[in-house]
Amino acid sequence: MRLAYAIKFVADMDKAVAFHRDTLGLPLAFASPFWSEYATGDTKLALHIADADHPPGMTRLGYATDDLGDVYARRDALGLTFVDLPRDQHGTMIASFCDSESVECSVSG
Repeated sequence: MRLAYAIKFVADMDKAVAFHRDTLGLPLAFASPFWSEYATGDTKLALHIADADHPPGMTRLGYATDDLGDVYARRDALGLTFVDLPRDQHGTMIASFCDSESVECSVSG
């Protein structure tokens, strides 16, 4: 398991992209209306459009693993509570679990 993303939910994608790119000087990898990403090394900064479940300003950690199926299969032994089962999203398997503070985190594999 490794930290892959810090995902920040934003109300205005264009404004947030411009701020992080132009004001902070982060190198933009790509931008879209719903997901934008910066080339910030091994751990990427991603902007995601806010919604009712993810208000503006909320941040979510995104982890990656080489074998999400194995992590999910061993969830009880690992002490992980998954709130979203692994599912394909745009060609990547993604799931969600709660951390020790009951905060939802993403994991891809």
